[in-house]
Amino acid sequence: MKIGIISYQGSFQEHFFMMKKAMTSEGVNGDVIYVKSKDQLEHVDALIIPGGESTTIWRMMNAMSIANRVKEKIEEGIPVLGTCAGAILLSKESIDNKVKEKQFGTLGTMDIAVIRNYYGRQRESFQSIIKLENYGELKTVFIRAPAIVKIWGDTNVIAKLDNVVVAAMERNMIATTFHPELSDNDVVHRLLIRLAKK
Repeated sequence: MKIGIISYQGSFQEHFFMMKKAMTSEGVNGDVIYVKSKDQLEHVDALIIPGGESTTIWRMMNAMSIANRVKEKIEEGIPVLGTCAGAILLSKESIDNKVKEKQFGTLGTMDIAVIRNYYGRQRESFQSIIKLENYGELKTVFIRAPAIVKIWGDTNVIAKLDNVVVAAMERNMIATTFHPELSDNDVVHRLLIRLAKK
């Protein structure tokens, strides 16, 4: 199995180490690679779009001409995990908490609407414990986190915090508004591996 991580900006290194841990937990032999080019993208069985600055990652994906191919791969069924900024990029609707009338560029693959910086800026970052459906409690880190404010179609809520959706799944896509790569628990990454096994 080969898992790719979009690696222009953000917490891609932390995802690398957490995915290696998850592979060990799942008894999977495989590689984790950093993806920056179309060629690298073609050789992965699952993909992670990390947290970071969603606008920067989006611009780099377009500058490197991989955004359209990432969208195609997801629509073709490749399992994908989008965390924080990655969840924003998966969404079909994205607005900012401060600039509500502006629609930001996204891949538009997942039936969710998100508000960027929902809880505020960097100083409003926090940790919390959530209950992930079917997987128990998970200590989570929220950094300039978005919120999933609407879901439709085949999307299912898999975690909430104070009645706000913080994780959702739709077929081959997982979106979390928190940073599972900064947790000690590899359950979210193991979930991506299980999708890739199907």
